[in-house]
Amino acid sequence: MLISVSLFILGKIFFPVVREELKYSFSSQAQDISVVSQKELKEENNQKSAGGIIVPVDEEFGIVIPKILANAKVIAEVNPWDARVYQGALTEGVAHAQGSALPGEIGNIFIFAHSGADLAEANRYNAVFYLLYKLAIGDEIYLFYKGDKYIYRVKEKKTVGSQEISYLQDETPEKKLTLMTCWPPGTTMKRLIVTAEKK
Repeated sequence: MLISVSLFILGKIFFPVVREELKYSFSSQAQDISVVSQKELKEENNQKSAGGIIVPVDEEFGIVIPKILANAKVIAEVNPWDARVYQGALTEGVAHAQGSALPGEIGNIFIFAHSGADLAEANRYNAVFYLLYKLAIGDEIYLFYKGDKYIYRVKEKKTVGSQEISYLQDETPEKKLTLMTCWPPGTTMKRLIVTAEKK
């Protein structure tokens, strides 16, 4: 009985990570995936491309990362310094840091997810950014904002200490996107940062 309960608890703890890894592993990476808005889908008369189509879950503010099959709502203007606020937002999607740029503006758009202080806590949050580490230079990231589509290409990926905040306060004269999640998943030891530039 104790073994069964232990296996159940471990399964529940690791399920978000395992689910995302399996989804990624079983998706055909060779296929060409198109990211289209509802309007574009209707214009194409529901004709599927050879590889498939991803429609964003939220065109008012959403993010789609085709390579890792990530598709989430972005909660705007979330205070990244108030755990109570951002943890609430992260139960609904990923969070846009308050004060950072918005799609279409000059500056750094900062979007983050949180994998929890431990893997048990990760179940309360989304697992959208668990696979960010699989992104490579040149991979595309799509943002949808107020019905418009913005495409970014990955420029850099790095791991930084949990106390480093310079990337959050990056005042750039370019149209830049920064994605952040805790690393490794289920810990708050480090941060995985992916930066991308507007295509």
